[in-house]
Amino acid sequence: MRKPPKDKRLPFIDMFAGCGGLSLGMEQAGFTPIFANEIWEPAATTYRNNRGLSEKQIFVGDINYLVEHIDDFKFPKNVSMVCGGPPCQGFSMANRQRVIDDPRNHLYKVYLRFLSKVRPCFVVMENVKGMANRIDEIIENFQSALGSDYSFAYSLLNASDFGVPQNRERFILIGNRVGIESQQVFVGLKKPKISFVLRDALEGLPELGHKLQKGISEEESDAVGYFKRPFGYVKNGFYQFINGSRSIEYLYNHKNRYNNPRDIEIYTRLPQGANSLHPSISDIMPYARRNDIFKDKYFKLEEDKVCKTITSHMKFDCNMYIHPWYARGLSAREAARIQTFPDDFIFYGAQNSWYGQIGNAVPVKLAKAIGDSIKRWL
Repeated sequence: MRKPPKDKRLPFIDMFAGCGGLSLGMEQAGFTPIFANEIWEPAATTYRNNRGLSEKQIFVGDINYLVEHIDDFKFPKNVSMVCGGPPCQGFSMANRQRVIDDPRNHLYKVYLRFLSKVRPCFVVMENVKGMANRIDEIIENFQSALGSDYSFAYSLLNASDFGVPQNRERFILIGNRVGIESQQVFVGLKKPKISFVLRDALEGLPELGHKLQKGISEEESDAVGYFKRPFGYVKNGFYQFINGSRSIEYLYNHKNRYNNPRDIEIYTRLPQGANSLHPSISDIMPYARRNDIFKDKYFKLEEDKVCKTITSHMKFDCNMYIHPWYARGLSAREAARIQTFPDDFIFYGAQNSWYGQIGNAVPVKLAKAIGDSIKRWL
């Protein structure tokens, strides 16, 4: 086995970093972020403010510019890892065009160019599970970009297997040039001895009422919630899982959003586990004539199961994420807990953007499990 460079910081770069779920998991595993790229300003602000990085350490802009001017960024020669999840729309089995030639996969192609210039010890790509349909072609793309001294392997990982109270299956590709078969990283993944359900993530958070006024994002009250408030957490096993032994004094991003009276009535009537087809709302269901299309327009979450996949659609509404106990959707803090962000991780920007950032993120504890396994080889 080739010896990797001796840098105890284990420096890594996160591309398409979002608000930093993948980065945070890697940090918890012992890696140090030295650079990140994200084009969406609210997510980049969240990433930077939670880490205290300098403006030179996070590039807010198009990755194309970064690749074209890469010498100006002065990356070190021995980077432990580059990770990222480039958007890839054109990977369907029905699409006969090669993945790398599909114009919808432009950012995937640029990501490969970036990797070929930096040549890190480890490469991690996270993406939707449909990528597995074209795995032979994808490995061929990575091999062509990085060379035969890299070994590649992939797996479909479900976050719920790693303590995350959420059913979230993702495609993970790992490559390395330290002389091991990358499959060994997946073999070395450690799963926690304890598992959690939605109830664990929601327990002890303040009850919120209804927000009755539309378009007033600055409104704060005990019913609507607060961007920041003092709070004494219920320190259950889940609290320890996401926060460790730290005592956190403030609660952030726990606010309700406006719902019209009809939606509040629907939220109230639906039992846990029920969707738009449930007879309790048949008389007020606004899409009754098109139930085949809108059956999941509303869904009330079940407290004794893992949550359905948290997605960025929550930035539009939380009708598919109705709180199991209250007639409202999940707050951003509740969604962040389900994604296993620690309670002192703060989301910045407009309230709707908090949901977009959280839904796009890699669950922190899934990322940590991957980082822990990679670290053994560095």
